[in-house]
Amino acid sequence: MTKQSWKGSALLNPVPPVLVSCGSLEKPNLITVGWAGTVCTRPPMVSISLRPERYSYGLIKASGRFAVNLPTEALVRAVDWCGVKSGRDVDKFAALGLHAGAGAVHPDCPVLDESPLALECRVTQCIPLGSHELFLAEVAGVLVDEELLDENGRLCLDRARLIAYSHGEYRALGRRLGTFGYTVKKKKRK
Repeated sequence: MTKQSWKGSALLNPVPPVLVSCGSLEKPNLITVGWAGTVCTRPPMVSISLRPERYSYGLIKASGRFAVNLPTEALVRAVDWCGVKSGRDVDKFAALGLHAGAGAVHPDCPVLDESPLALECRVTQCIPLGSHELFLAEVAGVLVDEELLDENGRLCLDRARLIAYSHGEYRALGRRLGTFGYTVKKKKRK
């Protein structure tokens, strides 16, 4: 295999495109964020990176709250549209026929009702990095659509039909290739 050497680039792919809701219930906003990630388990923490000139940046900076809504295949159009339109110019919820609900932990912070999973976040730190500012946030609560739970209350994320974003394309998540630890799991005797 022959490889070329390129200059440094943020080419980590695929990524989860998320719809971040922020603002207030009276004036909710959505922004598509491709740069989101898990940071810590205990306490549960995530990060999102936003450019300071984005409308949502000011809303999150002022309130210290946001929700990470995981989008489904049915929401892919909203993901794209919210990534190219500004909340300064348009009410994204109204334009897309979407609904903002109150969070369970942060009722003053909107969540996207159409998303089967919403992580309610409280900003703990903002780190200027250059073109973007990293918001570190503790996940104070998670709203889960009961349709994603099996008869034992176990979360079945495959039922959500979540999407990924890779190099300019939205992708449906495909078939399972294995489970955590499958390479070292002992086989059951018959």
